[in-house]
Amino acid sequence: MKKIVFSVFLTVLAGLAFGQNPVNWSYEAKKKTADTYEIILTAELESPWHLYSQNTGKGGPIPTTIRFKPNPLVTVSGKTNEVGKLEKTYDKNFKTNVLYYSDKVQFVQTVKLKGKVKTNITGTVEYMVCDDSQCLPPAKKTFDLKLL
Repeated sequence: MKKIVFSVFLTVLAGLAFGQNPVNWSYEAKKKTADTYEIILTAELESPWHLYSQNTGKGGPIPTTIRFKPNPLVTVSGKTNEVGKLEKTYDKNFKTNVLYYSDKVQFVQTVKLKGKVKTNITGTVEYMVCDDSQCLPPAKKTFDLKLL
């Protein structure tokens, strides 16, 4: 009987650990001109979790990476900007300086349509979150936005 109770306990504990998702993502395509859009990927984080910048250096945690699937009707212009309160600290676990966001961050990318067309832009955001004592495995989310 003890083995059964212990097994159930471990199963529940594992489910809680791997089912934890302290980041809520939302996606938006904001029309700026007739053929230009801002793609906005917003991450809202539960306290005390933080998400790493795209610019976190080597040797540290996995930086946030945004990839757009090639679309012959869309040109991605420049690099993806980060909008939020950037924090920098020395992380003793990684033994390096890290750049991260708490609470909320937006990743903003300008894209331009090639002509008057209706299409979608799709892609992925890969990220890692940590708190002061643990990190969750890297995660990947996909997005698909209409450009009208």
